[in-house]
Formats: sequence, structure tokens, C-alpha cells
Amino acid sequence: MSISSTEYAALSDAEILARSRREPELFALLVDRYEKPFMRKAQYIVRTREDAQEVVQDTFTRIYLYADRYQPQEGATFASWAYAILTRVALTRYGKLKRTHDAMATLEIEHYEALPDTEHFIDRLTVRNEVFAALAKLPETAARMLRLQFLEGKTQEEIAEEEGTSVSAVKTRVHRAKKLFKQEIERNNNERHDQ
Repeated sequence: MSISSTEYAALSDAEILARSRREPELFALLVDRYEKPFMRKAQYIVRTREDAQEVVQDTFTRIYLYADRYQPQEGATFASWAYAILTRVALTRYGKLKRTHDAMATLEIEHYEALPDTEHFIDRLTVRNEVFAALAKLPETAARMLRLQFLEGKTQEEIAEEEGTSVSAVKTRVHRAKKLFKQEIERNNNERHDQ
């Protein structure tokens, strides 16, 4: 069996994932499709190529191990599920890397309060390290809402469609996520000042 054959190349990501449980060699097709974009995204978060490679490898491992948990849903693609795993792995790794480097600038609360409620939420922060560390500590849904709107630049309408929910539900989730994010920033600052 050649995994480069037209028959396999025509399969959707979800079909390949399902079949790779019985035919593990098919998983290489998903790796071929996603390795480069995963590397770009991971390197954007963790900054170094070496760390990004570990994140991508860990992500593919989790995708394969948790393949049975993937449930196709309207408006939620395999790619969005896979990128959610990648982002979570990358942010967790970033948090660990950050804790090993003590020389990080502090994001003061007035920086956060100066942020407008626009899509430029993250762009205006001068200390990206604090942002990713705080995001890594948020519940998965809250982190995903902030990532989709402020890192990926999606509109609330696009997020609602992707998440299979209403725009008002997305607005509520984003508002709650921003509150949790603010609390996490305050907690991090308080811990630094107490040291």
C-alpha cells in the first residue's frame, strides 16, 4: 500500500484520523499536511525552532493518542481541533520555559486597563511573555476564545460559526475570558512583588 496514492490523498483529515487507528501508516498523511503550518504557529508562540519542534511532535502524538475523542461537528473542523491541541501544548511549554527564565518584564495592570475592546487586544501589549503565560493558566474555553479573537483575528461571527454557537454567547465568553485574563495578570504581578 502506498500512502501517497490518489485514494488516500483524497481522504479528508477526519477520515485519515479515523482510519489511522487501524492503519497507523496513514497518520503520515496528516503529518505531511500539517507539519509546516504547525511549526510556524508553534514557533510564533515558543520562539525557538527547537522548542517548536518538540511542541509539534507532542501535538501529533496527542492527536494520534486522542483520535477517538475527535467528534466531527458542524462548524468545527479537524483543523480547529488540531490547532486547539497545538496551541494548548505550545502555551503549556511556553509557561514552563518562562518559569525557568527569571529575567522577564512585568506587565503592570495599567497596561492591561489601557487595552481597548478591539481586535488589537494582544497587539497593543508590550510584554508578550506575560500574555502567553497568563493564557496558559486559563481554562481551555477561555484561552481558546481569546486566541481565536485576538491572536487569530477572527470576528465574533466567525467564532460563533466555528464553535457552533450564537454571537451573543461568544461575546459573553470573550468578556468572561478577558476578566479571567485580567485576574491572572494581577495574580502574576502580585506573586512577583511578594518575592
